Parts: sequence; structure tokens; C-alpha cells
Amino acid sequence: MGPGRPGAKRLSGTDQERAMSIQAIADKIKAKVESAGFDRSIKFDTGGDGVIVIDGATLSTTDGPADCTIKLSLDDLESLIAGDLNPTMAFMTGKIKVEGDMSVAMSLSQLL
Repeated sequence: MGPGRPGAKRLSGTDQERAMSIQAIADKIKAKVESAGFDRSIKFDTGGDGVIVIDGATLSTTDGPADCTIKLSLDDLESLIAGDLNPTMAFMTGKIKVEGDMSVAMSLSQLL
């Protein structure tokens, strides 16, 4: 048998980069989330690239339930966080899909 645990999943370079990217985005917005006074929960779901769940002042990259789920690509999430993607236009053009309580999605401006 080769090195490593049998059945252990190895991440390819691309998977590792993606995992770091979702964590890097989470790290970038963590301070804003902790100080925003946000009292609801929202999940950014980038499919196979991972999730960011904001629940009040806590932030996690572990999947869980949320009042509102925003589905988008990792690239679009990065652009949204950077302020380069207008959330309203992204929603209208289908780059962002919202499930759950739309009013929570509308309150994102206090987080980003």
C-alpha cells in the first residue's frame, strides 16, 4: 500500500485552490460580519466550491441552514464582495439566485 490513509480523499491542486479561495473570502468579510449587527442568517452557496454561512455575527464555511440562500459562482462571489458586481443587476441577469427570505438578501448591504 502507498502512503496515506486508505480511502482518504486527496485534493487536487485545483480543489485546494478553491478551498482556499472560499476561506480567503470568508476571512476577508469576517471583521465586517462581526461588527455589522446583522441578526439573520444567510448562506452563499457556490456549489462545488463551498459555502459561507453567516449567522448573526458568526461566519462559517460549514454548510448549514439559513434564512436565505444565495447561489452564485465563486468568481461572482469574489466580485460581489469586492464591490465589482451590482447585486441587483446580478440577480436580474441570473448570475445570482435567491432562495428563502428575500428581505434577508436585501439587507446584505449592511454586511458588504
